[in-house]
Amino acid sequence: MSLIQVINPNTSLAMTETIGAAARAVAAPGTEILAVCPTHGVESIEGHFDEAIAAIGVLEQVKRGKAQGVSGHIIACFGDPGLLAARELASGPVIGIAEAAMHTATLVATRFSIVTTLPRTLVIARHLLQQYGFTHHCAALHAIDLPVLALEDGTGVAQEKVRQRCIQAKREDGSGAIVLGCGGMATLAQDLTKELGMPVIDGVSAAVKMVESLVALGFGTSKHGDLDYPLEKLLSGAFQHLN
Repeated sequence: MSLIQVINPNTSLAMTETIGAAARAVAAPGTEILAVCPTHGVESIEGHFDEAIAAIGVLEQVKRGKAQGVSGHIIACFGDPGLLAARELASGPVIGIAEAAMHTATLVATRFSIVTTLPRTLVIARHLLQQYGFTHHCAALHAIDLPVLALEDGTGVAQEKVRQRCIQAKREDGSGAIVLGCGGMATLAQDLTKELGMPVIDGVSAAVKMVESLVALGFGTSKHGDLDYPLEKLLSGAFQHLN
């Protein structure tokens, strides 16, 4: 049996439940999903400042999950905040949902589009495309121009805007797949895939299957090189608990 920790890096309990539901929907028999979020930090992640704060919460959760014996960790924010630092702390695999979604898209299409929340986060998505080597695979990026928490307000407005942007991307971009650029969109992918007749990829689901595969193959995070455990040194003040 595998226990996979799915970390929502913001403090929204409602979004954590959405992300956990999406993860459980695709988890294999024998895989248990532990969906968690920090108790302190930012309620939504929509910029570089938010990501910097959220990264500390991610590291705290990774340390806690490791102590609980989890098999692997998922960072369920499309900015993949704290990913490399989390890999230093972890022994099992750590997958970010943007990384997972982009990799998956390139396996089923030559080009993909991204649909995300606020326009300011498009810059972060572009940075990740460059970092992961997928710039030439991305046909276009779209924003619904609503904040992340609009996905949890119960009105359905944000979900409909995501749907309309996905329809637009299919019509205009010449891409073969669409990547949903927010963990809060995780439960929309299956219905949109059916409606559009093309892969609409949620990074949470993709990351679950990747972690399951890596665990089955017996692979954890490599400790040969820069992802070795952090050098032992004194952490002081608010960071003492990370020692």
